[in-house]
This record gives sequence, C-alpha cells and structure tokens, in this order.
Amino acid sequence: MWHCERMPEDYFGEAVAARYDEEPMGDPGPVVDFLAPMAGDGAALELGIGTGRIALPLAARGVPVRGIDLSEAMVRRLRAKPGGSDIGVAIGDFASTRVDGSFTLAYLVFNTINNLTTQDAQVACFENVAGHLAPGGRFVAEVGVPQLRSLPPGAVGRPFTISADRLGFDTYDVATQGLVSHHYWRADDGRFESSSIPFRYVWPAELDLMARIAGMRLRERWAGWERAPFTSESGSHVSVWQKTT
Repeated sequence: MWHCERMPEDYFGEAVAARYDEEPMGDPGPVVDFLAPMAGDGAALELGIGTGRIALPLAARGVPVRGIDLSEAMVRRLRAKPGGSDIGVAIGDFASTRVDGSFTLAYLVFNTINNLTTQDAQVACFENVAGHLAPGGRFVAEVGVPQLRSLPPGAVGRPFTISADRLGFDTYDVATQGLVSHHYWRADDGRFESSSIPFRYVWPAELDLMARIAGMRLRERWAGWERAPFTSESGSHVSVWQKTT
C-alpha cells in the first residue's frame, strides 16, 4: 500500500520530462557501482526516481528498487523504458510519502534534496528515510555545495549554461537559502521556451544535523561517486549516513 499526506506543486511536468534525459547529468555507471554494494542483499528506495536513470541500471544489477516521485510525467517515461514497469513507484512528496517494506539503502541523486524548499521539509525527508530503513541501513545523497563564493558583491545570480540554443542561470536569496533555477531552450519550432524551478540550497553540516535529528550519523563523505576526497574546493558531495538503531 502507498500512502501520501500532501501533494505540493509539481514543477517537473511534461515539458520538463520530455527533455530530462537530455540533461548533462553524467554517466550513471559510477553511481550504480557505488550504490549496489551499499544495498547488499536488501532493497533500495530512490527518492525522486524520475525517469529511472539510476533505478533501472541498479535493478539490472540485481537490487530490488522502489521509488517515490511527485511527477507523473517523469514516471510515465520510466514506465516506457525496458524494465520500467517492474519498479514500484509511489506518486507523492518524498518528504512524507510512505511505502511498505524495509530497505537497506535509500538514496537521492543530482541535488534532489533541494527540491524540498523549506528546512522543515528537508528535515522531514530525513525522518521519512529513517522510517523506511532497517537498522544499520544507509542513506546516500548527492548534493551540490552552494556556490555563493562565485557571486560578486551585490550579485544575485550566476549562469550555468550559455549557448545559442540554451540559457540557464540560478538566482539566490541568501536570507532564506532560496534558489531559483531558470532554464530557456529553443524548441523544435524555433521558439524559445522557459521554466523556473524553486529550490532550497543546503550545506553539508546542515545535512549532518538533519541526519542526527532523524537518528542517523555520517559514515563517509566524498567529492563524487568515484570517492575522490571531499575538500573545501569540492563543488558537490556524495554523503552516506547510517541509521544507528
């Protein structure tokens, strides 16, 4: 049985889902190589499973995978892929949606925690994960380090993509840790389309405190899926918290 307490706004509708797999998100191979041993002989729960970019190859490695995602459009694309119909997915907010079963691994990738736009929701996500994990289970998250040092004094935004067909930039509200990601792209008919998606950026130490609130402790932290050391210059991190009870 699937349970969902609330349904926030879905910013990942058909227009975003249609081009999602074209986004430069890197090779899923190292991600799956990292996650599969973490699951061991148990099952994995993906928060924000989307189009199955990670879930499908992980399942192909023999790990039973279930998912939670708010976007029905994204999940339809997962379902259309080979093996996608075999993965159980609950439609809902992964901060509060519950699924049956116990998991040795829960994970989210590519900054998905930032889709929860309040600190309360992010804390609730950690608590929801802890409620799904078996004792000793692990929660793995890939999260960018906020790039505030790249903002000149007085600036509120920074570009991340500039080309003839695509433009992307982030705007920041430092007081609330708010971030809005703005995307503009040329459609097939030559016209430009756009979307703006709100996020809440979060610091590594803040995530560690959320984990402690939920009964988990930091086990390891790396600069990426291939376990490069995490330093003050790292642009992102892959963190592993373990349930302590």
